[in-house]
Amino acid sequence: MAANSSYSIVEYFGGDDGYRCGYCKNEKGNFSHGMWSHAMTVQDYQDLIDRGWRRSGKYVYKPILNKTCCPQYTIRCDPVKFQPSKSHKKILKKMNKFLSKGELPKGPGEPGEPMDSVCEESGAREPSIKMPKSAITDIPKEALECPAITVVKRNEADTTPTGSELSRGDPGSVSDRKTTPAPKPGKGSDPNRPPCRKAKDLRKERRHQKEQLKHSIVGVSATLTTSYPPSTLTNQPKALEDFLTETLADSSSHCLEATYSADGPEMGYGSFHQQYWLDGQIVAVGVIDILPTCVSSVYLYYHPDFASLSLGSYSALREIAFTRKLHKQSPKLSHYYLGFYIHSCPKMRYKGQYRPSDLLCPESYVWVPIEQCLPHLESSRYARFNPNLDEGDAQVLKDVGRILVLHRRTVMPYKVYSRKRKGSSDETEVREFASLVGQNCAERILLYRA
Repeated sequence: MAANSSYSIVEYFGGDDGYRCGYCKNEKGNFSHGMWSHAMTVQDYQDLIDRGWRRSGKYVYKPILNKTCCPQYTIRCDPVKFQPSKSHKKILKKMNKFLSKGELPKGPGEPGEPMDSVCEESGAREPSIKMPKSAITDIPKEALECPAITVVKRNEADTTPTGSELSRGDPGSVSDRKTTPAPKPGKGSDPNRPPCRKAKDLRKERRHQKEQLKHSIVGVSATLTTSYPPSTLTNQPKALEDFLTETLADSSSHCLEATYSADGPEMGYGSFHQQYWLDGQIVAVGVIDILPTCVSSVYLYYHPDFASLSLGSYSALREIAFTRKLHKQSPKLSHYYLGFYIHSCPKMRYKGQYRPSDLLCPESYVWVPIEQCLPHLESSRYARFNPNLDEGDAQVLKDVGRILVLHRRTVMPYKVYSRKRKGSSDETEVREFASLVGQNCAERILLYRA
């Protein structure tokens, strides 16, 4: 990685209170540690997800696996050695048939292929903390001279794999559409009303206006939603284009700093959108993080009219092919992270079908082939996967005094901060934070202290 003068800045919240589980619906059974990232570099986030952390926007959380009702284990796939299963091939054939003949399959997606996002996080999320907005401190980053966070938008067409990769149809226009018969002559249009316009032209005009508005916004804190009348901010169904534009404009959903490296991929590292278009209409958007050694799938959202195409699984296959492409540009970028594998929830076991794959040991933080992990999970919800019982955490906390903190706009080691601090000690909380992120991250990430 190229040298970078910016810091990751976080506020740690602990994880004592249980909240509702999105998988088994236990009202108080979900436990996780959490922190709010005011800024996050790609290298720090890479190291965090390799210790079981996961982000949802700017909120970064780590499930307490030996305590939570549905343990969530970080899972990754080897895209270079990946071989699609029969169900994966069936999904690809279904998509190719739709693209060539324009026929949507009837009914829901294939059994065992949930139609939600491949990396949806219905578990821990920032709103689940039920924390008042005032609990998150507004830290002026200009004091640290950190560059603005950049949101990079990519068209899905850039991810088309080569012939040696996964075969699939060209997501172009759908042919063989049935023609609509011409309407019968009527009385003509009302001269007192403006002429009718095609819905497609209206959508194009709205997109063009939003693009102009988006490019006119200065700074990462501005959002498009503030430019709309209050009536449009209610919880009403929106076009996918509206949701995409609002998400792109608000960089708070994309907390990773855009970074470029000479030995990295051409587009650099950071948070990206992969867009799936059909006949000028956007039908799905995948959000991914491109990190120093992996592509991490964040989530997918799609138009409900295309739910029968198993877009969650299809997008995962496309992202695996895209990771292969990046691996050729940057060999160290060699894995595809699918988020969390939840063995105790049968509907979430489908992520284990992308083979070969590994699960992260929750105690030693080493990767273990999923075939070796499944027998442990059949007998217990929580399990240590590393068979070497003598191997512990390589990043175990050794020196709490070296932890970096941000206090009154000043970066300092914790041992300096503790001498300046008046009142009760917060060393217990700081030690807990550092033990969860590891010694190296604790010496790079700035822990905010009020």
